[in-house]
Amino acid sequence: MFYLRPEPEGRGAPPTEWPALFEQLARSARDYRLERYYRAGAAGGDMPLAEVPFVAMDFETTGLNPGKDAIVSIGLVPFSLQRIRCREARHWILNPHKPLAGESVVIHGITHAEIKTAPDLLLVLDELLVALAGRVVVVHHRGIERRFLDAALRARLNEGIRFPVVDTMELEARLHRRRPLGLWDRLRGRKPVSIRLADSRGRYHLPYYQPHHAQTDALATAELLQAQIAYHYRPDTPLRELWC
Repeated sequence: MFYLRPEPEGRGAPPTEWPALFEQLARSARDYRLERYYRAGAAGGDMPLAEVPFVAMDFETTGLNPGKDAIVSIGLVPFSLQRIRCREARHWILNPHKPLAGESVVIHGITHAEIKTAPDLLLVLDELLVALAGRVVVVHHRGIERRFLDAALRARLNEGIRFPVVDTMELEARLHRRRPLGLWDRLRGRKPVSIRLADSRGRYHLPYYQPHHAQTDALATAELLQAQIAYHYRPDTPLRELWC
């Protein structure tokens, strides 16, 4: 996983009614895989967190720009507040159809030899959307997974994808970055609290995992959300308080 600054939260914007939006998208989708994905429906905002079927998702990419960079690997881990379903976890290495920059190989460890024989995203899209269908996607920084998957499908299908997410990075930002540092703090060299995945996990005493493997990072994100909810929310908290 690469890291960007958190997206603006869009406070004051009307909440998306995802079930109704999915019905509309199912009617307008041209690709049968997207239509089937939308017809599986979306959880309502009033669903208690204890009842929500989640799936953590993480991408490794060739860079940070979804307009010119591409997805190299995808990791998925389905879970609920009570259980992480490791046996149902999935991991795909994909061919980005462009050379890997040396710095990206150092970060994610995926080599040119591995991508040479890897499939295109379209060849695993059916499996990917089936695994996502009916679940709420959990990511650590939605600017990667949302934007890259949408851009990748637009390039291949001429239509993108929309889906609700719970963003564990944004949840940490709510807790630790509600107020910008004042001038005195900046003069004293104080830095904002880190909301990177490993640092966020450390605040909940979760174990350290080697980063930048999509499936491992997805597992780390799933565990982080479980901890965030255990510390800061209730099982009957409505989903709309977390998603975006």
